[in-house]
Amino acid sequence: MSVTIIGAGLAGCEAAWQLVKRGVPVTLIEQKPHAMSPAHSSPLFAELVCSNSLRSDRIQNAVGLLKEEMRALDSLIMKAADHARVPAGGALAVDRDTFSGFITETLKNHPLITMEYREVTEIPDTPAIIATGPLTSDKMAEAIAQMPEVSTLNFYDAAAPIVTHESLNMEKVFRASRYGRGEDYLNCPMTKEEYDAFVQALLEAETAPIHDFEEKKVFEGCMPVESMARRGHMVLAFGPMKPVGLPDPRTGKEAYAVLQLRQDDAAGTLYNLVGFQTRLKFPEQKRVFGMIPGLENAEYARYGVMHRNTFLNSPGLLNHNFRMLARPHLYFAGQMTGVEGYVESAGSGMVAGIAMARQMQGKEPVDFTRETALGALGHYVSTPNSAFQPMNVTYGIIDGWPGRIRNKIQRYEKIAERALQKIDELKAEL
Repeated sequence: MSVTIIGAGLAGCEAAWQLVKRGVPVTLIEQKPHAMSPAHSSPLFAELVCSNSLRSDRIQNAVGLLKEEMRALDSLIMKAADHARVPAGGALAVDRDTFSGFITETLKNHPLITMEYREVTEIPDTPAIIATGPLTSDKMAEAIAQMPEVSTLNFYDAAAPIVTHESLNMEKVFRASRYGRGEDYLNCPMTKEEYDAFVQALLEAETAPIHDFEEKKVFEGCMPVESMARRGHMVLAFGPMKPVGLPDPRTGKEAYAVLQLRQDDAAGTLYNLVGFQTRLKFPEQKRVFGMIPGLENAEYARYGVMHRNTFLNSPGLLNHNFRMLARPHLYFAGQMTGVEGYVESAGSGMVAGIAMARQMQGKEPVDFTRETALGALGHYVSTPNSAFQPMNVTYGIIDGWPGRIRNKIQRYEKIAERALQKIDELKAEL
């Protein structure tokens, strides 16, 4: 029997790959290109609608550990990311088209995958994984909300603008990574006067219309830059515009504030404004961001956009393998479950895909446990929590090290070593 996967985003694609590599046929249903959400623009699978960065690739960071666990388990998303890598210091950033193209071609040409291009508006009665993502269509969201014991919550994500390299004023921009770790970022330094004027303009700029309640629903990890500015005059200077570790090589001193630009494509022609998710109207983005040294005449390949994000109140609804407790043949995966981030979404798809494959083959379910990053995500979304909110993977949700290690980095390295050993032990079974 075939497993239906609804949604060819990061989670759906990873789930499909984990199923077919275990010999389980898949019907993968994707509404693009016939129906596009406001944030999508590409017909390719696994489109990256916000940043092109998959964040840290260092094992001392929990998302770096998650990547290593996924690589060890033959993740399609990680294969594509490593194939499409572009310079980003200690982070893993990708060329969007190369990344999505690799995944699209791999799955479309797989003999065990049948593709259907249409919008799904009902919950399947057959084995299925719903991975429709944070931009689930209204009809599908309504169908999910009508299921027993399900409640959906909405909040809004904001995507950062992308500018062309050739339009930057390189006389004011310098190349460097923080703390001398290479030269992968472009940096726009600001004086106190420039920063003060910028923040004031940001506070006065016109934003796209939203309802009052939406401001409270914004996920902290994707806060619009104008919302941060409203929290305090220095919030940006201590957040995405912090100058620490970025001395200007022309002066040898740190600026008052710095905007970093990260390479967004393999050719190095596009750069995104790091941490500058926004819902400013397009002309306002050009005007206000043009006050930042180096961006005076910037050309925008993509303006920042705001989009809806729908997620389940997963505790008590899903188990640690992302299976619905009330319907054992139905799984969810991706940001809809309450994991947050590209890699976390793909990781949930991996766990759900492996669990569904074992179920279809009559095998016992596997628990990655809280000792691994993969398992910690599943346990986070399935553990009762009265204040449940979307979560990035952190060492805070992974089981700690039993012995006392005062140095945090050394402690994380021990936890990572234990996690990868656990994954290695499970590989034979999986």
